[in-house]
Amino acid sequence: MQRFKPLKFIIIFLFILLLFVTEVYLINRIDPASVPSLARYIPFPGMWEVTLNIFSVIFASLVVFTAVVIFLERRDPAKTVAWLLILIFLPVMGFILYLTIGRQFRKRRMVRKKAALNNYIYPLDESFSEHESGLPHLTRSKERLIRLILSNANFPITLNNSLRVLTDGQEIFPAFMEAIKEAKKHIHLETYILRDDQIGNEIKDLLIAKAKEGVKVRIIYDGLGSRKLGKKYLQELNQAGIETEPFFPVKLPFLHSKINYRNHRKILVVDGTTAFVGGINIGDEYLGRDPKIGYWRDTHLELRGNAVYFLQRIFLQDWYFVTRQALEEEFSGLFPVKEPCGNKVVQITASGPDTEWEAIMQVFYYAMATAEKSLYVTSPYFVPNESILTALKTAALSGVDVKLILPAKPDHKIVFWASMSYMEELLETGVEVYLYHKGFIHAKTMMIDGIVSTVGSANMDQRSFELNFEVNAFIYDEETTQRLEKDFFEDLKHCQQIDLETFKERPLTNRFLESGARLLSPLL
Repeated sequence: MQRFKPLKFIIIFLFILLLFVTEVYLINRIDPASVPSLARYIPFPGMWEVTLNIFSVIFASLVVFTAVVIFLERRDPAKTVAWLLILIFLPVMGFILYLTIGRQFRKRRMVRKKAALNNYIYPLDESFSEHESGLPHLTRSKERLIRLILSNANFPITLNNSLRVLTDGQEIFPAFMEAIKEAKKHIHLETYILRDDQIGNEIKDLLIAKAKEGVKVRIIYDGLGSRKLGKKYLQELNQAGIETEPFFPVKLPFLHSKINYRNHRKILVVDGTTAFVGGINIGDEYLGRDPKIGYWRDTHLELRGNAVYFLQRIFLQDWYFVTRQALEEEFSGLFPVKEPCGNKVVQITASGPDTEWEAIMQVFYYAMATAEKSLYVTSPYFVPNESILTALKTAALSGVDVKLILPAKPDHKIVFWASMSYMEELLETGVEVYLYHKGFIHAKTMMIDGIVSTVGSANMDQRSFELNFEVNAFIYDEETTQRLEKDFFEDLKHCQQIDLETFKERPLTNRFLESGARLLSPLL
């Protein structure tokens, strides 16, 4: 029998009582005389006080009930504290925010629904599996990392692959278009942002041309990230026979619970033989055409071989989730037999609200914690949880060369200030932090010990770890990892290193901004 812990319940009871009294007090401070328009709605003396008392009790009860629900959801303590502080100091806003973006029961319902569909649509079987016995000697040193991805996300290794690292939009979009031009059977595109601009229209026109040739084209775009996409753009695609589906369409982005569950994946699969995965969306800014941002630095992978099976599988599972329609193509058309094409060892992994574990976060943590020589990370958004923060600091303290590149020109200020709130403790442990000044760096890469690397859509933040649907490729290959390290050190030439002593002398206003953003970081 579980022991009764009276102190814990006394603390909870006192907190709830304090919250209740606070809400009643704040609501009753409203004076109808201060709001002239209220006067005509109060026909009898004393009615205002009675109405306000009833309302205050009801509202305070709702806020207290919300606080109890948050307590019982067994969240991360930092998130629990953040939500409770918002409820105390901003009760109305906090209550609305919780209803729209904070409810955990929606996540549990989604997990059950999509996880069940994932198991039904192209489930993993022996035809997908390859054995670790074929691993190169150096890669076998990371065998436990391979097994972790298999255990927490159900994605095995693939041995028959070739790949190409693409460094920015000037390389990525021409590669996209070349692959699309070569399509014979189908094109599957999944993206967070799809824009009606120059590059968006170039890709649209190319897809329409392929559809007229008889190629089956399907597009999944995120309902929030692509919320500005016009009806005319979509109509042109649909009239050409292209199937387009929004992932969780959002009409009121700030008053909707689906704001949290975004499809942040970037996948392009052509004929089941060629695939792309990485960090870039489809829009002119990714080619450096936004004067406010300038040069856009990103990283994508072009893959051929057995790893394509798993990017195709992720797309098909997402497609069935948004359409509830089975595809007409036969299995062999979607998953053609691969000819020998290379010796790169690649393991695809996906995570999101539909997975039992925070798969990508766990893999990041383990890769960092087991690094022996070097750990190089690039992330546009850096709001780590306690596990990732501890792994970085521990690696640096143990003598691992840890370098982190972040953008100096943020596109989301509150995220930037939250990132800066972690800098001092990282610098004190020996982590080297660099701010990229050439433009905006959006690459999401990590290289470990010169032999393992990852490229994908997941940022180093809690939104990617817990709330978004993400996909990453892990590569167990010296040549590829060193190629990514070459890009990393080229980026360092355009960075300024943060000096610990100088950073400590930053203005007090910066410290306040950092502390405020840090307080909200579990919710960002």
